[in-house]
Amino acid sequence: MYTGKIRQILLITDGCSNQGDDPIAMAALAKEQGITVNVIGVTEKDIIDEKGMTEIEGIAMSGGGVSQIVYAEALSQTVQMVTRKAMNQTIQGVVNSQLQQILGRSQSMEDLPPDKRGEVMEVVDELGETVELEVLILVDTSASMKHKLPTVKEALLDLSLSLNARSGENQFSVYVFPGKKNDVEKLLDWTPKLQSLTSIFSQLSTGGITPTGPALRTALSSFSQKKSIRSLLSRDDESYFEESI
Repeated sequence: MYTGKIRQILLITDGCSNQGDDPIAMAALAKEQGITVNVIGVTEKDIIDEKGMTEIEGIAMSGGGVSQIVYAEALSQTVQMVTRKAMNQTIQGVVNSQLQQILGRSQSMEDLPPDKRGEVMEVVDELGETVELEVLILVDTSASMKHKLPTVKEALLDLSLSLNARSGENQFSVYVFPGKKNDVEKLLDWTPKLQSLTSIFSQLSTGGITPTGPALRTALSSFSQKKSIRSLLSRDDESYFEESI
């Protein structure tokens, strides 16, 4: 039975990065560390250009995650769908890996008879409800996102309600970029609930550059710091072993 955590970065943006690290390279680094990077491109009309689309798809592909372009009014359903889809994709990958160890390298879930495949998918669905989930949300607050932020806030609150219906533990953290003083700013430290965003989102200012790469780098640091703090608080560090996926 899979006992590790699923760690995700959910990047919500509407355009191309234009400052700092290459976000596609940062996403690849995240994947190496067992963190999936999912990207949602938000648009009000068909205004995400080809360069932006290529970057969104490239970040998700390098980060082993899911990408989706969505109109702002459909954002709530999309945030939930992408988070769930990436979680099940990760679990399915782990299950496939374990099957290969049992059945041989050439075998995967697709090679199983239909009834056995159905049983495995039931396990994947069950783990999706029970596995521990950590989601760090990165929100683009560049000038073009100004009118979309209320929709982003509602989508994240809906995500919180949806995931809190699971029996597994959830932890959320929220960063925005650019921040008021730095390229990236922490809006909400790790917490099981996103409801506290209600008061914070109304204070957000928008404008400036789009430092997506530095934002992803900061997100990786946040996961590392969380793991380090947890280890320091534990007398038995092995009990906090996180399976790298």
